[in-house]
Amino acid sequence: MEPARRLNGIDEYYFSKKLRQIEELNQAGRDVINLGIGSPDLPPHSSVIETLYAEALKPGQHAYQSYKGHLILRNAIASWYKQCYGVSLDPGTEILPLIGSKEGIMHICMTFLNEGDEVLIPNPGYPTYRSVAAIAGAACIDYALSEKSGWLPDFNALGSMDLKKVKLMFVNYPHMPTGQLPTKQVFIDFVAFARKHQILIVHDNPYSFILNDSPMSMLSVEGAKDVVIELNSLSKSHNMAGWRVGMLVGRSELISQIMRFKSNMDSGMFLPVQLAAAKALELGSSWFHDLNEIYKARRLKMFDLLQTLNCTFDTEQAGMFVWAKISSENQNSYEFSDEILEKSNVFLTPGSIFGSEGEQYIRASLCTKEDRIVGAHGRISAMGNRK
Repeated sequence: MEPARRLNGIDEYYFSKKLRQIEELNQAGRDVINLGIGSPDLPPHSSVIETLYAEALKPGQHAYQSYKGHLILRNAIASWYKQCYGVSLDPGTEILPLIGSKEGIMHICMTFLNEGDEVLIPNPGYPTYRSVAAIAGAACIDYALSEKSGWLPDFNALGSMDLKKVKLMFVNYPHMPTGQLPTKQVFIDFVAFARKHQILIVHDNPYSFILNDSPMSMLSVEGAKDVVIELNSLSKSHNMAGWRVGMLVGRSELISQIMRFKSNMDSGMFLPVQLAAAKALELGSSWFHDLNEIYKARRLKMFDLLQTLNCTFDTEQAGMFVWAKISSENQNSYEFSDEILEKSNVFLTPGSIFGSEGEQYIRASLCTKEDRIVGAHGRISAMGNRK
């Protein structure tokens, strides 16, 4: 049977294939140190796990749940946004819990895009933006981000484009993969751009608390709710990647339209998970401080490793990765990554998977214990000088 035409040009997700390769290498005795995936290796706070356990023991907690999430979770999200971002949200109409924010990208695209519509995609950027928009039938239009421009868009260049068919624009700050932090002014510029060209911005905001003392929401900009809908997640900020808890926040009219699609896709989130997520959102600033102290120590070890590879990087980047430029002009990032994997059994993500602007870069994950990063450094050092 032939697959649907909507899958033309859509390949299996890079990490899905790469993890399979790494598993095969490990089964062959290679003991690969995986510095590629952004899945936190640390556990959630103990009180979150205890809440999940206690609630799951109750006999009445195992039924289908509301499609729009339990009010306890929506209230917790509203309080979290107010406390951490200074953004007021109506828990009844402006918050939609998600089974991971990745599904929210699909819900948004399937809700608002028709064949022939266009979507602005950051390059480099999260590959799922491109693949999901394409599955929905839209044409993807890159907007380039470069090291020279501080990984920020050129609004003048964007404004000179033919934008009549552009319906959505994906934005992600703190940026993945580069770790670039936003400023309030750049958020203001995004909102003004979207308002002028009647584009809906989808701001993907899962990294705002990792190695960043000043988390920001684009919805904190005056008038942003008119043109911005924001995705967020507990995967990175609360070490709950496998729990699949995310959220979509924004103007009530947009949320209600997305509900029309989402309510046909799932039957709600397991209630004990929702209640445990609400507990996680109550954690104070000490949680983020302690988490970031661990990431800071790991990042210093990663800097040492990348210097051994003669890479250059910004020491102030945020998030749980280090984005680094490779020195070799004779290799692309895939070749560079594959060489490191073959010779040292260490996997680093090639920057090219995030777009053509990532061609000469690699990304290293901090979701690995210090001793493993040190071990990877030792293996790479044993490869010899790569200048």
